[in-house]
Amino acid sequence: MGVMHIPGHDRQKPREVTLEEIRAVLGDCRLCQLAETRTKIVFGVGNPHARVMFVGEAPGRNEDLQGEPFVGRAGENLNGILSLAGLRREDIYIANVLKCRPPGNRNPKADEVLACSPFLREQIRSIWPDIIVTLGNPATHFVLKTEAGITRLRGRFHQMGHFVVMPTFHPAAALRNPAWQELLEEDFRMLGDYLARHPADGTVLPATEHSEALPRAEE
Repeated sequence: MGVMHIPGHDRQKPREVTLEEIRAVLGDCRLCQLAETRTKIVFGVGNPHARVMFVGEAPGRNEDLQGEPFVGRAGENLNGILSLAGLRREDIYIANVLKCRPPGNRNPKADEVLACSPFLREQIRSIWPDIIVTLGNPATHFVLKTEAGITRLRGRFHQMGHFVVMPTFHPAAALRNPAWQELLEEDFRMLGDYLARHPADGTVLPATEHSEALPRAEE
């Protein structure tokens, strides 16, 4: 079987707004109450032309102190399994739905997501990745616009408009649950296989074990 092109897997972007411009607009954001308790705004970090963008929930304690996402134990776990997908930290871009740490690492509130999520949307538009990997339920619910749980959604790719989305467990949660860690690593191997068969030029190599028929995002 020869290579084929899948419609929708092109790299044509909307008019690009740079990450630097988005960060400048964010400024010393005071759009929600988290501005009163944060140490640093955690904007995002990584390759501005990444094929894979990782989206988490919100900064934790270490991220709040250092101003960079995924630098604590969860970040160490993520760094350790990137190689399973054939990736390095410098290959990817990482951001969170919230740019400021919720006190006590509580779940984001609806008004906080409403205030902060436009910045994530613009980051996604700027990077225009081939795949968005959502880490944990809050990020997955936001990107896929679903209330379905991560255990139901993981293990396959979903189509959300232009983007292919791969939901998986949050690396912090996987550290507390060895079974989830195994599934997280399985998902990263699946991601690596997908990337290997989908070069950046939009062609697709013959399928192996994963179907090319991507389900639409679940309502």
